[in-house]
Amino acid sequence: MGIVVHNDRITPKEADALMKLCPFGAFSYEKGELSAGPACRMCRLCVKNGPPGAVTFEEEKTSGINKDLWRGIAVYAEYCSRGKNSGRVHPVSLELLGKARELASVTGHPVYALLIGSGTGDAAEQLLEYGADAVYVYDNKVFTDFIISPFAATFTDFIQKVKPSSILVGATSRGRSLAPKVAARVRAGLTADCTMLEMKENTDLVQIRPAFGGNIMARIVTPGTRPQFCTVRYKIFSAPEKQLPHGRIVMMDVTGDMLSGSTEIISILPKPEEIDISDAEVIVAVGRGLKSKDDIRLASDLAKALGAQLACTRPLVEAGWFDPRRQIGLSGRTVKPKLIITLGISGSVQFAAGMRNSDVIIAVNSDRNAPIFSVAHRGFVGDLYGIVPKLLEKAEEYRNV
Repeated sequence: MGIVVHNDRITPKEADALMKLCPFGAFSYEKGELSAGPACRMCRLCVKNGPPGAVTFEEEKTSGINKDLWRGIAVYAEYCSRGKNSGRVHPVSLELLGKARELASVTGHPVYALLIGSGTGDAAEQLLEYGADAVYVYDNKVFTDFIISPFAATFTDFIQKVKPSSILVGATSRGRSLAPKVAARVRAGLTADCTMLEMKENTDLVQIRPAFGGNIMARIVTPGTRPQFCTVRYKIFSAPEKQLPHGRIVMMDVTGDMLSGSTEIISILPKPEEIDISDAEVIVAVGRGLKSKDDIRLASDLAKALGAQLACTRPLVEAGWFDPRRQIGLSGRTVKPKLIITLGISGSVQFAAGMRNSDVIIAVNSDRNAPIFSVAHRGFVGDLYGIVPKLLEKAEEYRNV
């Protein structure tokens, strides 16, 4: 798709007007021909305000894919076969099953779960309890550790045999490496880090995510290709309640081409425990309203009194005040605590996207027009240096009751 210039309808005067009209300087006029260069952002201002019919916007013709051949919403169920989380399905997969069920209610399609692992045991039954209509299981010792080539080949085999219309993958370190490789193999697009998903009745998945630095919410649709691929962060959606399983488990054949790969694991070293604010039930987050690094102690005391994790915004990480693993936002962690208190945080789109689904949001900011108050359930307008000590007093009173 793109801008098409019809030079037979353009005079030199109109060409000059179009060049002045374009805010990106995308037009050039040489030897009586007007053309749009790579600077074009397809804003269509030239189509709307230029000479009628001189410039048009033409959509790319779709491949005419038969959507009836693609049915169902699939969730990649990330399964750990080794280590402290052995036998565990990542919670983001359960959240995606809940969202898949919601999307499937629009089209009447089934919900599938794809389970790849070694010794998967009761994991398939668990996925049925969380709403899957069918769980497709590939179980083999080659899947004990995550080696991308066998996993990608197996994922591709599932797509070719089951033909799901949409595929949801958790935006974990594994999901972020696996999803693009599989999408490329099946020649499908991929929208990363979606914050919202909607389904049209014609089975087109609307994938919504922040774009242009969080200034807009892009609605991405790929009507001409199947399957539709997206990744979604942990804690964006809610896991459904367990129910009596009604679906079926389908054991899939693991063939030779799925077992081959050029990577060999020589040894595995234990990884030190990492800070993870994603599962915290109470969080105290600080932003640029904090005047100095020494003042972190004030927020830390409040966090300690509440039994909370301490978190921050991106500028404080860039200043070297916090470990990056404590950052909330699109370039940090997504959280969904029962309570989050934000101190001196303006509430940019990037930050809000990482915590807006929290049960209770309390904001403290001296600017009554700060965007954080549009997502907060309760707000204190004032200097955090005056308000936090009072919150500390209340927390101590409550703790001593």
